[in-house]
Amino acid sequence: MSENSSLELIYVADPMCSWCWGFSPVINTIAEYIEPRATLRFMMGGLRPLTRTAMDDAMKTSIAEHWDHVSERTGQPFDRTFFERDGFVYDTEPPCRAVCIMRKIQPSRTLAYLDGLQQAFYGDNRDITDRNILADIAADAGLESEIFLNQFDDVASAHEVAGDFSVVRQMGITGYPSVILRKDDEMSLLSAGYQSFEDLKQPLDTWLA
Repeated sequence: MSENSSLELIYVADPMCSWCWGFSPVINTIAEYIEPRATLRFMMGGLRPLTRTAMDDAMKTSIAEHWDHVSERTGQPFDRTFFERDGFVYDTEPPCRAVCIMRKIQPSRTLAYLDGLQQAFYGDNRDITDRNILADIAADAGLESEIFLNQFDDVASAHEVAGDFSVVRQMGITGYPSVILRKDDEMSLLSAGYQSFEDLKQPLDTWLA
């Protein structure tokens, strides 16, 4: 619980968004920096939710270019054996749903779980569209696999993440990562896309003050 519950930092992300992976060290630093003066809230934006078509060569080329840009700017590692996959469907709904489950059941572990998903996908080339892999990573973050899977298969969880996608669209957010600052009933955009912590520190200080 923060000392000032009227201050809330909203982090809008998608576990399969490469710029969110690049932003991972920054949001972790922000989380430590604002505690206990403000709360941190997670919302899932939905980069490519409910995609049904497998990646083709053109999509692989496009994604590889994004990864190059992220790696060059942030230094985050990428396992390029991902592009050897055949028939991979880049559906970001399952990991987004998984984060919503962790947010509901063990909110204090949400950031750690998001970190784990991103490391698994980008750093270790694990398929985080697979419910069993999502459950394994949830167990690593402190949520029993059986409990996670029961929640994952519950239609209420699908509805919850769909609600996130809808609210984010209504807020006018179309790119990730995005960081929004809420003070009482007023909201302002801190960051749309990647920025370093050094770039964000001064506006954060002004908001926290």
